[in-house]
Amino acid sequence: GFRMGPCELMDLIGLDTNYAVTRSVYEANFFDKRYVPSAVQRDLVDGGWFGRKSGQGFYDYREGAVKPEIASFTQAKLPAADKIEVHGNCAIAQRLAAALTAAKVSFTSLPESAWTGLSIDKAQLRLTDGRPASQLGKEVAVFDLPIATAQGQPLAFAISNRASAEAANYAAAWLSILGFNPQQIADSPALIVARTLSMLINEAADAVQQGVCSEAGADAAMKLGVNYPAGPFEWLANWDAGKIVQILDHLDACYRGERYRVSPWLRLKAWQEAA
Repeated sequence: GFRMGPCELMDLIGLDTNYAVTRSVYEANFFDKRYVPSAVQRDLVDGGWFGRKSGQGFYDYREGAVKPEIASFTQAKLPAADKIEVHGNCAIAQRLAAALTAAKVSFTSLPESAWTGLSIDKAQLRLTDGRPASQLGKEVAVFDLPIATAQGQPLAFAISNRASAEAANYAAAWLSILGFNPQQIADSPALIVARTLSMLINEAADAVQQGVCSEAGADAAMKLGVNYPAGPFEWLANWDAGKIVQILDHLDACYRGERYRVSPWLRLKAWQEAA
């Protein structure tokens, strides 16, 4: 996975530097609204919070400041359930099935399902497709794209605003059984990792289409320049262009702006893969 999150990375680079670069990109692209700089980042810069070099940014680096920590992974006890089904046939569905098998949980596979995840009695635990859990139903939780393979890695999830009071604990328990360290966040489109990777791939696709760089060049720049574990086209090769386009379209439908506009290069690739 990523060695640090986007906010921590911006703090390291310097929010003033990062904001200046995003403004220059916005201006160089003739003020295309897709590249409008972040208002949050602007406010931090205006307040003199530049990140590590000023002592404060998204995080507090002053002496004595408490660094946020994620609780260590402890696998939950197996919740009671009468009927468990694994939906989908992608690598993530296979990973879920393998985890259930290792936990000696009986289940039925539904490889032709239109979504990926688990149905547990009347509840659903679904891999995000860009839509919030609240849009998908009542007893629904969505989980983020798991890119780390080690046991106990943090994984974001969110529950529907119509779900029962115990839904969050139930979803967290099942994600724990599957080998993840569940971290509940607000119910937002595409959560964190899926949104981040979709956007990175989308921007890289536009850069290639516009002749800025090659696919290999984009991969090398992101790995060597910002220490990403993989480049955008390496992630694309191990994912699915159609699913990325779906996530971006759902984000665009939710926010109604230009920021999540799909690159024509990426949409064409999705059509080619579907054919």
